[in-house]
Amino acid sequence: MEADKEPLDGSLYPYQELLGYEIAEWEQGRCRVTMPIRDCHTNRHGIPHGGVYASLLDTAMGFAGSYSPPGEEKRFAMTLSLTTNFLSRPKGLVLQAEANVNGGGRNTFFCEGSIVDETGEVIATGIGTFRLRRSKSA
Repeated sequence: MEADKEPLDGSLYPYQELLGYEIAEWEQGRCRVTMPIRDCHTNRHGIPHGGVYASLLDTAMGFAGSYSPPGEEKRFAMTLSLTTNFLSRPKGLVLQAEANVNGGGRNTFFCEGSIVDETGEVIATGIGTFRLRRSKSA
């Protein structure tokens, strides 16, 4: 995998390609991820598996805290803890996870996030603790 891929330049990470999500917005302290629900995301009840929600929250929260402006050293997030609350089943066909940083220090940050569908139904919420990395090998 190429280490230089940027989330907003159209190049996809392997896991991103597998799930089919897109980084719709990314700025300091905030990220929004969207994903159309596909058959491969569903469990035997025909609704998205809980792991899909956890993955979207983890992705949105990790990106929210690891934003680095163009030209600055890239930052990466490593998940230390993730709590997901499953609230409802989607009524629509597209999931949207939004996350915001709500605290932290020099190397650790805390986030909260939620997932809604296009009808506005709140599907899941989550909180997470993440460690910042300045490079993938650090």
